Amino acid sequence: MKGALFLVAAIAVAALLLPPFLPWGYADIDWNAVRAAPFSSGHWLGTDSVGRDLLARTLAGTRVTLAVASAAALVALLIGTAWGAIAGWFGGRVDEAMMRVVDGLYALPFMFVVIVLMVVFGRSILLVFLGIGAVEWLTMARVVRGQVLALRHRPFILASEAAGAPTGAILRGHLLPNVAPVAIAYLMLTIPQVVMVESFLSFLGLGVQEPLTSLGILVHDGADDMDIAPLTLLVPGAVLVALVVALNRIGEGLRQRLAR
Repeated sequence: MKGALFLVAAIAVAALLLPPFLPWGYADIDWNAVRAAPFSSGHWLGTDSVGRDLLARTLAGTRVTLAVASAAALVALLIGTAWGAIAGWFGGRVDEAMMRVVDGLYALPFMFVVIVLMVVFGRSILLVFLGIGAVEWLTMARVVRGQVLALRHRPFILASEAAGAPTGAILRGHLLPNVAPVAIAYLMLTIPQVVMVESFLSFLGLGVQEPLTSLGILVHDGADDMDIAPLTLLVPGAVLVALVVALNRIGEGLRQRLAR
């Protein structure tokens, strides 16, 4: 897991800190270096089909993909934790009604949700947050609900209730601290899923829109130029695969440690 942590940290630090030191911005066009080879015309990894620096665009795309994934996963954590904790705590009809809402949302096709949001909000990065967050919190809610149900009748919870502690204090002081490790472990497994979903949407043209870029957009553009300039596909594709594999390894490592 340490190697995976180092890899993700290295990619994130490079995406955040390296762009100001590059001679070209991710949207700058060098008409004299269209599909330039690596290390030519001041472009370390070459350029794409319209002369934009591949390294700058890969770093910018990585930054956007990580930002979208982190924000959507955080939304899933907050909504899913609150929803699952309330459903598991109150139980009965409240639990039944809340979990039927979750089941109903699960039944909706993901692409249908995205298309509806596009009609309502238009194509924007807000759409990406909403579309991904609207789906990923559902499983988080089920995970948290299961943990709360398992803790609901433990002696320390019953003792707090008998002592007259308010429900909010019990949730904050006892339930959430015990649920947090499991929720965080699942969150780390959610982030690579969100990375793949965002990349898939952007690949289809339903996610991040120009002038912004993401790894999904870069893979889409690189697929068109693969025969002429293979690096335009291989570089962002390699970064995407490395991120997903490393993040999955981190999440799995956390899950195994918590299971001990």
